[in-house]
Formats: sequence, C-alpha cells, structure tokens
Amino acid sequence: MSTVLSWGRYPDYPQEAHALAWRDGAARAWRDLREAHGSALAFGNGRSYGDSCLAASGHVLQTLPLDRLIAADWSTGVLRAEPGVTLEQILDVAIPRGWMLPVTPGTKYATLGGAIANDVHGKNHHVRGTFGRHVRRFGLARSDGSVLDCSPDQHAEFYAATIGGLGLTGLILWAEIQLMPIRSSQIDVTTLRFDNVDEFFALSERLDPLHEYSVAWVDCQSRGSALGRGIFMVGDHAEDGPLEVDRRKKRTVPMTLPVPIFNPLTLRAFNGMYYHRQARGETRSKVSYDAYFYPLDSLLEWNRIYGRRGFQQYQCVVPPEAAREATREILDAIAASGTGSFLAVLKRCGDIRSPGLLSFPREGTSLALDFPQRDAQNARLFARLDAIVSAARGRLYPAKDAHMSGADFRAAYPQWQQLENLRDPAMLSRFWERTTRT
Repeated sequence: MSTVLSWGRYPDYPQEAHALAWRDGAARAWRDLREAHGSALAFGNGRSYGDSCLAASGHVLQTLPLDRLIAADWSTGVLRAEPGVTLEQILDVAIPRGWMLPVTPGTKYATLGGAIANDVHGKNHHVRGTFGRHVRRFGLARSDGSVLDCSPDQHAEFYAATIGGLGLTGLILWAEIQLMPIRSSQIDVTTLRFDNVDEFFALSERLDPLHEYSVAWVDCQSRGSALGRGIFMVGDHAEDGPLEVDRRKKRTVPMTLPVPIFNPLTLRAFNGMYYHRQARGETRSKVSYDAYFYPLDSLLEWNRIYGRRGFQQYQCVVPPEAAREATREILDAIAASGTGSFLAVLKRCGDIRSPGLLSFPREGTSLALDFPQRDAQNARLFARLDAIVSAARGRLYPAKDAHMSGADFRAAYPQWQQLENLRDPAMLSRFWERTTRT
C-alpha cells in the first residue's frame, strides 16, 4: 500500500491506496477492501483537485497499474484501453498514426478512467463538447459481482450516470473511445491582447466559430477600466507538418515550499509583465501540441509551489444571459481580495450537451483559477463568489471543488438523485458524503 492525496492537497485526508494490477483480480481486491472498510473509491493518477477523488473510508482502489492498451483500429481511430492508461500514453501511440484525443483537459497525466468519471472538457468544448461524447462503451464492475457492458444502447442508465459520475457507479475495467484524425501534431495559434471583459466577449463571439480551440488567460489582479484584461488564444491543427510525439524537457519542483510563492505583490508583478509581453495586434505562431495543451506539465509536481497547506481551485460556469455581468463581479471580487493565481483561465463553453448526468460544462462562460489555502481569507472570498454564481444560476466543477455546500450542489445539479439511485453502495467519496448528506 501507498499513501496518496488529491492534487490540491486540500483537504488533507491522506488515502491508503490498494493497487489493482489485473482486471481479473479486481473483484477479489474490491471485496476484501469492502469487507474491511465498508466502502472505497477508484483513484487514478490523482489529478482531481478537491475531495471528489478521496474515499469517505480513506481507502482507494489504485487503478494506475491497469495501464494496458487492449486494442486499436488505426483505420477508424477506435481505441480500447484499461482505466489507468494516461492521456499521455494514448497520445504517444495515436499521434504518430495520425490520431488525436478529440477532447483533452489541461494535463495529459490524467487517466482514461478519470477523464470519464469527471467528463473532462477542453479548449474545443464549443466544437466537440465533453470527453464523454467520444466514449463509445465501457465495462463497469459492480460490487454485487456483475460486470455491465455500457453504451448509449446497452445499460444506458449506467452509461449516463458513469460519465461525469465521479467514480460512484462502480469500477471501470476498460473503455473504448473514438479518436480524432489530424494531419500534423503542430498547432497554428493566433494570439491577441484584450483590454477588459467586454473585449474578451467581443473576441470570443467573433473568433470561436472560426477555430477548433479557443481560450483566454485573464489578469485576476486588474481593476477599473482594465478589469478582466488578458490574452486571447485560438488554435487549429496544422494542415501539414510532422506527426511526432513531443519530448519536451521537464523540470521538477524538488520540494514542497514552506509557504506559497504568491502574494499580492508577486501576483501583480507577474500578471503585469505577462500581459505586456504580448504585443498589440495579432501574432501568429506554430507550436507543438504539448506546448499548446499542456504548458504546466513541463513542470512536474507544480502543486508544491502552493506550500504545505495546498490550494483550492475555483472553477465556475455561468449561463450566457448572465455571463458578462457575473464575470465582471467575480473578477472584481477576486482582485479586491488581493489573492488568486498566475494562471486564470476564461472561456466560453458551447451548447453541445454531454451524455453524462452530472457533467459540469454548460453553455455559458467558465472561469478557473487557483487560490493558496488560507482558511479565513478563502472562506470569505468563496462565499462572495458562490453568491454571484448562484444568483446567475451557474455552478461549480465537482472535480475541482473542496468547499461547495450541499444546498448549492443539489440546486446546481438536480439530477444528483438519479446518480444516487445508481451509485454502487460500496463506492462513496468525501465529496458525495459532504454534498448529499448535509
């Protein structure tokens, strides 16, 4: 056994990880764990930020050793793999053959099982929706000994509940996904600087329909007429160029810092420098997929920069009719608090619905950024942000959450009861216990 934590290292509830090495041994390992501790939870590579990946019992089934590619049809781009396979492993075999993940989050170190359980999304949500839309089928083991072959046409209720279901419906043993064809592993990128929130929305409305990928970095410390200034980035797969796996050199944060490196002075200095580095007008470049999608992955163990107490990520999405004003209010509240992060991501999500019951993205505008864990300061700020999001009829992302109240969760995700009815009784997370039982 080993001890694991969530990526945000908050809340501080270390988990005893029980490794699963073989699919045919999963039932026995799960049964033994259930008999000893009552319940468990599947745990992949620990890239969820809050407590949705932490078992209420403190014991998780570590699926990372289940990392085998089972089958692939490279003429159609259909791939079948075990749940512990990382997105990096998929990219390593798919890209040289002209295939790409149709949807990817901001890290390639997430596992296939985790991508399904959290129904991850990416820079092309407005074009291709969530990861779950590209999951053809999967095998789901239940604690009663049954194994269900789930698809839109077979055990459809478990298919919908498992996609975005936070690992609560059972243990995914394998999954089959549809990849996306590409001609090059490089991305054509256009970058523009914008001066405030209104300019962001104008750029997004004009450019999103023209490009596969769209996202913005926003200065969370700016205020007044510069509130929400930032850098807008759109991208498309290049029409020609190499199909090669990126082997960027990586560095590692060697130790957990005693205190976070971010404070109002360092944040303001960094954000101002980063904003002004981008020239006015459009700049065009061609970059590798790795640099475009996974900039933080080049710095291994980057969560250590937030110090021993860890951090929380706050990610919300608010519907279109309230998005502009709510985004202003949220950014102004964050700037007034003097906290936040150097990586604040602003994006408009599309109207493509996920097949999952509890999928987070919806049509509207999403904002995500990190906060070093400071109990009193975060509690005050999050209460203010929660009130803005709730008034706008938005919601928070369970995969990133460590504070959402049960009332807010149940209001934002009214289908939670359907998931509860299909939840495997031997699977229970601290998040689910916190948000559905209080």
